[in-house]
Amino acid sequence: MAAHATMRMVEREALVFRKLWRGSVFSSFLMPVLFLAAMGVGLGTMVDQHSGSVGGVDYVAFVAPGLLAATGTLVAAGESLWPILGGIKWQRTMHAMVATPVGPNDVFLGHVIWAAVRTLITATAFVIVATPLGGVISPWGILAIPAAALTATAFSAPLAAFSATQESDLAFPLIMRLGIIPLFLFSGTFFPISQLPRWIQPLAVCSPLWHGVELCRAATTGHGDLPVLVGHIAVLCAFIAAGAWWGRRTFTKRLAA
Repeated sequence: MAAHATMRMVEREALVFRKLWRGSVFSSFLMPVLFLAAMGVGLGTMVDQHSGSVGGVDYVAFVAPGLLAATGTLVAAGESLWPILGGIKWQRTMHAMVATPVGPNDVFLGHVIWAAVRTLITATAFVIVATPLGGVISPWGILAIPAAALTATAFSAPLAAFSATQESDLAFPLIMRLGIIPLFLFSGTFFPISQLPRWIQPLAVCSPLWHGVELCRAATTGHGDLPVLVGHIAVLCAFIAAGAWWGRRTFTKRLAA
């Protein structure tokens, strides 16, 4: 029954998305593709001419998996901040949901699952476009799609849990500007973190986005050590587990009151 209620929440989000998907095409698909064309193909030509390769591959093949993981992060953040607060405080649609057999845990889990589904859709389209541009050079590149979804979930679970504790959206722009955007730039998306100052590198390694970028890059290039990849997956799963533990409590406290 609980699983059924959770999937009903996912179905609800899918029905809403079917009506509104056109409004998210630019931010979730066209913008990453334009980034790939500009940074990977445009700037990448000059980088390849100057240094020969980055991380042992052409620059477009280096930056494409980074953009894929980063796009999943941006999708997750967009789904887990204002929409959560809106559903709890402004429109109070989530209070209406829990007035049915759907419980607070179902609302939370349904949201997190839907964020992963959104990322799967976006990542699939991105990989289809990136492949002929030279961004995916290995048949294992298909595994970058679930890797991007795992990365998105590692962000959506704790962010949704945090959003449920808020009374206003004052903290959300700070999260985007001081959290998500710096991670987007400095988690190995556009250049190896070894190029960062030594004191910043451990901070980058603590970021779930860096682990997601490394997973996606291993898939799209076909290079990666299994124990290291398992470690990346374990870190992302730890973020998801911590977010799920927190989210179950914050949603129950906020919606069951």
